[in-house]
Amino acid sequence: MFNWKKHGKIFDPRAQFSWMQEYAQNPNALVLKDRVRVYFTCRPSRDENNSCVSYIGFVDLDRNDLSKVIYVHNKPVMELGSRGDFDEFGIMPGSIVHLKDRNEIWLYYVGWTRQYSVPYKWSNGLAISRDGGISFEKIGKGPIMTSTLNEPYLQACPRVWQFAPDNWRMWYQTGVEWYEHDGHMESVYITASADSKDGINWNRDGKQVIPSKVFKESQTSPSLLYHQEKYHMFFSYRHGTDFRNSERGYRIGYAASTDMMNWKRDDTKAGLDVSETGWDSEMVCYPHVVEIDQRVYMFYCGNYFGREGFGYAELITDK
Repeated sequence: MFNWKKHGKIFDPRAQFSWMQEYAQNPNALVLKDRVRVYFTCRPSRDENNSCVSYIGFVDLDRNDLSKVIYVHNKPVMELGSRGDFDEFGIMPGSIVHLKDRNEIWLYYVGWTRQYSVPYKWSNGLAISRDGGISFEKIGKGPIMTSTLNEPYLQACPRVWQFAPDNWRMWYQTGVEWYEHDGHMESVYITASADSKDGINWNRDGKQVIPSKVFKESQTSPSLLYHQEKYHMFFSYRHGTDFRNSERGYRIGYAASTDMMNWKRDDTKAGLDVSETGWDSEMVCYPHVVEIDQRVYMFYCGNYFGREGFGYAELITDK
């Protein structure tokens, strides 16, 4: 079992800039020489139709004290897509891959567009930074991963690792169903995997790799840790209905594997749950596990999908 010591909320996005009024969802940490840069998605105020958009921003943390924010970037790292593009109405970071030999930082992200009969469509895109992660340029107007014959709905939250120049792995969420509940259309999505030789073209079959636990479970944001000769995956999951509350909202699950292909789920070993009070007392979600200076940390969001920001915890012991 993993044992995490919570260090509290780091960053609150509310009323920072006109484009950053709330939410700091899906934190992804990039370890740099003198700081840790955390990318996340945020939202301006809703428009007159009560619709929202989302942008990617970042903050820099003191590498020696992750509770200290030393810089808040004052503009989005890239623009939303043009009219009709897959990322016209929102972008969310999925993962960061630092290609040091090429002096490039690759940002895998989720693009949002609006639908009519259901509220949204998600697809996965890729953008590249050549200025140290300050700004990113999309590799094209289209996504690198979207609906197929066997995966007809949502594709999102790509978590990518490069194990060798021609060995890339991705775990992502793929939609399996839309259904109506209390007058709202809700989506169901599970974790699938893909492999690639170049990080751009992906082979996938859409098969579920982590078994579901609760009714119409949705899974997202898997984060991988290699520790004691085993692969450990932390992810967030929720109930399919009435999940916008403390009883059925997002929790952090856990699965283990020796080959990255076959995963055994045991959420009792995750080691991080909601607090009794405070910013993460109703939900814990979107984990990103990273090793920094021989210590392991988890960045994560709290209540209402990260509306009030993100925090972190440190791995103390595991058994």
